[in-house]
Amino acid sequence: MKILFTVFIALFATISSAQDMTKFKLYQPEENAEKGIASAVLQAKKENKHVLVQIGGNWCIWCARFHEFVTSDKSIDSLVQANYVVYHLNYSQENKNAELLKKYQFPQRFGFPVFLVLDGKGNLIHTQNSEYLEEGKGYSKNKVMEFFRSWTPASLDPKQYKDQ
Repeated sequence: MKILFTVFIALFATISSAQDMTKFKLYQPEENAEKGIASAVLQAKKENKHVLVQIGGNWCIWCARFHEFVTSDKSIDSLVQANYVVYHLNYSQENKNAELLKKYQFPQRFGFPVFLVLDGKGNLIHTQNSEYLEEGKGYSKNKVMEFFRSWTPASLDPKQYKDQ
């Protein structure tokens, strides 16, 4: 009986996880991503922030995990909100956004999600392979915080390094 109960719990957990992915709709395949990024760049310039482009799709469990991880942790979410305008660039069968990915030097080579950091002019300043942020079946808070801190506008301000 214990074995049957354990199998039932494992099956239920698997089904629940699959159902969660059906509700994950962060990416918009039909959206004009070029205009979306341009809008994010304008906002970032006004607010003295960078743009964080998260590339992935509604099919991507690691994309869903990252979004949940970042938005549910107040310290990470605050760091992102203070320094980045976030844009979710779709990559799916419906729309691979091939021309944009070519423009940004084929970041899909790292798998998904993959992150781009753009400055307030829209220039690519960093591509981040998300595998380096992982820990077990999730993400490392320390690695994610370090990634976000390393690419803030303040971290790239020459005044920070004047005396060095």
